[in-house]
Amino acid sequence: MKYRMFFLLMAFVLLVPFACDDNPAPCDETLWYQDADEDGLGNPDVSFSSCEAPAGYVANADDTDDVCAGVVDVCGVCDGTGETIWYEDADGDGLGNPEVSQFACDQPSGYVTNADDTNDSGTSGIPAAFAEFAEENVTVYLDGDQVVIESNGYPNHTSPYWSNTTERCAIDPRGNELCTNENTTENHPLFVEPSATSYESMAPGNIDDFNGMYTLRIPLNPEKASNPSSTGLGPIGIAVSGAMIYNDEEGPNVPLDDAVPSLDYTAAHTGPQSYHYHLEPKAWSNDDDKLIGIMSDGFFLYGRRDSETGEYPTDLDASGGHFGPTQHNPAGEYHYHIQNELYLGAFYLLFPDDYQGTPNSIQ
Repeated sequence: MKYRMFFLLMAFVLLVPFACDDNPAPCDETLWYQDADEDGLGNPDVSFSSCEAPAGYVANADDTDDVCAGVVDVCGVCDGTGETIWYEDADGDGLGNPEVSQFACDQPSGYVTNADDTNDSGTSGIPAAFAEFAEENVTVYLDGDQVVIESNGYPNHTSPYWSNTTERCAIDPRGNELCTNENTTENHPLFVEPSATSYESMAPGNIDDFNGMYTLRIPLNPEKASNPSSTGLGPIGIAVSGAMIYNDEEGPNVPLDDAVPSLDYTAAHTGPQSYHYHLEPKAWSNDDDKLIGIMSDGFFLYGRRDSETGEYPTDLDASGGHFGPTQHNPAGEYHYHIQNELYLGAFYLLFPDDYQGTPNSIQ
């Protein structure tokens, strides 16, 4: 009995230290760094302190790019495929031209990822800018390799030159008295009272006195001529409104200066054939990049500012033209701008210089 109790006591003494050791000796904790890309280098911005390395962590902080576990391509994309092939979308319809492409990391202006366009020059081959022209006054269609523009000569905006009940008379160069609105009984819906001009200063005739049609035929793909050519009297272009564009003369070698008082708020007046613009047409464009119209050499005329930069172009030639992107052709084309040069201290001439292309008659 004595020996049995002795052995039980010794067993208790030996077992108690192991059963009660709930506080093991402390370790020296280490700062571990995340190794997300598993290249053996740790991210200095993501760390964790512990006795042993957590899964996905290492003891160094030497990784400068802990994102990609594979290969970063030329575009900076992890496991990327490199540059993308982009196709030109000259007509802005979202479909790319399979014949014109380039490789780039980012999408170039005027390019898309598909090559599904079978005709990248515009709807039915018609340049996209013609969609801006007033449908009620202008018809545009293709005839072979030519674009045909037909206009009734009327503008699609208000003017004091629409028929109205206020009679006005003027003396022509031959001394004849020409009176307008002698028998008019009501105002045209687009008539407004004169503001920039007056009844006394207005030219004879109304917009709706004209009863004819203008036709301009231009190449589908116009080119600059080897030499510029001067503009003549009469229509030199067709505006998006439907009315005609004239140069800076009022007659043969007669500057516009003396006729300015007859111009309405949008720098237009009537005669000798129909209503037409000489200066920046403020009915729809005033110090901006808006499309003004098409010139008879086939190149478009835009407002004073560049659509891409919003600034005044600094690389214009003597006719106010240059090659560059427009809101209708991001890929770029030769086009004109109203030049940002004051005329008579207050106005901007529409087109005072020569054609850079080959002019076509507006009949």
